[in-house]
Formats: sequence, structure tokens, C-alpha cells
Amino acid sequence: MNWTRPYVVVTLFALCAMGSVAAQEKARTERDLLGEKQVPADAYYGVQTARALENFQISGIEINHYPGFVEAWAIVKLAAAKANTDVGAMKPEKLAAIEKACNAVLAGKYHDQFQVDWYQGGAGTSTNMNANEVLANIALELSGHKKGEYQFVDPHDDLNMSQSTNDSYPTAIKVAFLLRNEKLIEELQKLAASFRTKGAAYLEIVKMGRTEMQDAVPMTVGQEFYGYADALEGEISLLRDAEKYLYPVNMGATAIGTGINVPKGYPEKCAAHLAELTGKSITPASDMIAATWDQQGFVVYSAALKSLAIKLSKISSDLILLTSGPRAGLFEINLPALQPGSSIMPGKVNPVVPEVMNIVAFRVMANDFAVDLGAHSGQLELNAYEPLAGLAVIESQSLLYRTSILFRTKCIDGITVNEKMLEHYMETTVGIVTALNPIIGYEKATELAAEAYKSGKGIMEIIRENKILTEAQIQQLLDPVKLTGLDKSKYQNK
Repeated sequence: MNWTRPYVVVTLFALCAMGSVAAQEKARTERDLLGEKQVPADAYYGVQTARALENFQISGIEINHYPGFVEAWAIVKLAAAKANTDVGAMKPEKLAAIEKACNAVLAGKYHDQFQVDWYQGGAGTSTNMNANEVLANIALELSGHKKGEYQFVDPHDDLNMSQSTNDSYPTAIKVAFLLRNEKLIEELQKLAASFRTKGAAYLEIVKMGRTEMQDAVPMTVGQEFYGYADALEGEISLLRDAEKYLYPVNMGATAIGTGINVPKGYPEKCAAHLAELTGKSITPASDMIAATWDQQGFVVYSAALKSLAIKLSKISSDLILLTSGPRAGLFEINLPALQPGSSIMPGKVNPVVPEVMNIVAFRVMANDFAVDLGAHSGQLELNAYEPLAGLAVIESQSLLYRTSILFRTKCIDGITVNEKMLEHYMETTVGIVTALNPIIGYEKATELAAEAYKSGKGIMEIIRENKILTEAQIQQLLDPVKLTGLDKSKYQNK
């Protein structure tokens, strides 16, 4: 082919021009401090988000991985716009456009546009700008404009009005926690109720209690399961108390807490709108400078999640012990068989749900330590490590919620008791000798226990052989049910 022919040259120019037009159709040009940048034409985010997507390809965990966090941003930006309108800083028509955008996000739309990585430098600036740009462009489209026509609704001047990342970011994190805390509590209440149901079903089934993995004194299966329920309800109370430390917000603090560029009355109005939108008692922080660097709310709430994780782990480990066997362990209870337990050992079924609960609990404990590290590492008037606190806690919250559902529906609800094994342990245990202390004294009781262990006989057998007690006394003093101290009235209303 002769590339010097005129028609070939014209064709090449035409093709190049078409390619240039196609490229323009696929991208739009936006500008920031660092200059111009091409942004995908169909993207609702803008130039600063595009830079963050290039800079922070760290974990692959985008902020939209947790929908509650995206919803929190819509609530914070809507509250800010309402407050700005209340104090005369924003025109009602711009509020109307922003409100449409926020409501669309709250309805579950556009979440795919919140794409920046949770791991980022800049104290959350990339996340804040992702929210500002996406909501601005949604507002533009819903108002009949094109993406990028920021003269009508601007990410900085309108979506970020009277704000800084340093107040909107921690507030969005708090709102995200608050939005999901009630859901977690509701699930934990169901879990506690499941334990109570088991407690009621097995309230009078006697078993041997243990301390330090050694025989102790009798109790009932029901008492054990009611105890688990009560312990979980204590964690629910702690979560409710910890939530209160998330109520003070620093909206209106802007850069460092001095409130630069904030109109009078805005902080109070913004907190009031946040309270209305969330149904929580959100208030302005008493000292905005302290609130801009202080991480107390995150530390306290994370600690409550850790406490819950510890409790769930302890209960899970108990269940693993109680179901151990079936022939060479305790085998007091049966857990639902969910899947084969080994690729090499036929017939083996593992306690997979309590095990995964432990894995989650360990992760939550580690996340709490991450929050502690981030909280004490900020310098001067800001803590740049809030993204770590946000991700750690929201992950813990989500894991605990989902795993509690699994724990309840595929483990606790299906537990059954091996009564014959419990009876065997009660017949052969030496632990009930403790009840003889007031009658024959600790030393004599110790001698009986030693004889039982040495001979392999049960304590009841030795008592009868040595005629230490009459049958009437045995029934009176060593009745296992009486030794449990069971008061059924204590559980009737639970």
C-alpha cells in the first residue's frame, strides 16, 4: 500500500478525529489543585476521587463494602445542607437538589460510586471528597444538568459547605456505628432468647459442674444455659451504654475545632438534623477542639464490641468442650451436624460454628487493639488514623452481627442433651462429697474422696459401704437436684 496517497492521508486524519471524539465521549475533564485530569464520563465521582483511586490501591476493600457507611455519608451531608439552609448560608433550591441525591443514596442507589479504599492517608479526605463529588453529580443529574456542571451544585462550595473532612469524616463514622448498633443488639437479644429457650427445656436435667476442668458440684443444664443468656444480656447493656459516647459530634469544628468559615448556629442545627435523621440523641460536642482529635467514642464502643467478643468466645469454647467426643470426650451435648469434619477420618463431625465464632471473636479483639493504637497516635489538633478506627470497628460490628445469626440458627437452636452421659457422670463423680463438709468435716470428706479416686468407686457407693449416712440422710443431703440449689421461680419470667 502506498501511504502517500491523498485519500489515505485524509482517511487517517478522519480516523484519528473519530478516535479523539470517542475518547472525549468516554471521559470528561475536571480540575483541582494539581491540574486537569480525565474522569470517566459515566462516573459520578470527580477528580479528587480519581486521584485517590490511583494513589490508594491498598486493600481492595472499598468504602461501599459496608453499605451503612455510605448511608452515613448521605445522612451527614443532608444534615449539613439542611443546617446551612436554616442559617441562610445555602439557597433552598440547592438543598432540594442535594436532598434528592442523598435520598437516592439512602434508597440504595449509586453505592457503586463510593470506590476509594478504606486504607488511605489524609485523615479521610479522599472519602469525604468521594462523597462530595458523587452526591454533587447525582444532584446535578436529578436536577436536569450534566455531570461536572459544578456551577449549579459544587462538591466543595455546596456539599462541603461549613465543613471539613476533620468534622464530617468522624461524624460519618459515628453515624455508621449508630445505624448498625441497634441491629446488632436486636440479633443478640434473639441469641440470648435462644439460650433461655434451651435453659427452660433442660431446667431440671442434672449435670456435673466443673471448675478448672475438674469435677466441682452439681448444677442443671438449664442453669448453665440461662447463665449464658444472662451473660449476653450484660453485653447488650454495655453496647447501649457505649453508644452514648458516639452521640457528641464535632460538626462545625471544620479544620481544627475553631469553626473557621462556619455560620452562627450551624453546629447546633446540624446536630439537631443528625438526631432527627438517625433517631439518636446526637448533640454538638462541648469542646470542638478536643472533639476533633479525641477518639474516646471509638475507643469505648470498640471496647464494648471486644467485651462481647470475649463473652461469645468463652461460650463457644464451652460448647466445644461439652460436645467433645463422642467416645473419648465429655459428650454432654450434641451440636447440629452441618458438614463432614475431615478429609481423612471417616465419621468425624466438627463443631464448626463455635469454631468460626472464636475466629471472629479473635479478629474483633485484634481490631480493638488497632483502634487503641490509632487513638493514641494522632498528633496535635487532629488524628489522621481515624480510617483505621472506622474500618476496624465497622468490620467488627458486621462480623459479630452475621456470625451471631449463624450461631443462633445453626448451633444453639439445634442443641440436644445426652442425658445418659450426664447420669453416668453423676453416678461416678466424687464432686458431691463437698455437700458432706458441714456433716463430717472437710478432713473426713477428703479421706472419702481419696478413697473413691483410689478404688475407682463412686462416692455414693463408699458412703453406703462405710455406713456413713443412712438412706434417708443420703436422700436428704445428697439428692443431686437439691444440691443444684435450683429455684425454678427464678427463671419463670425469663
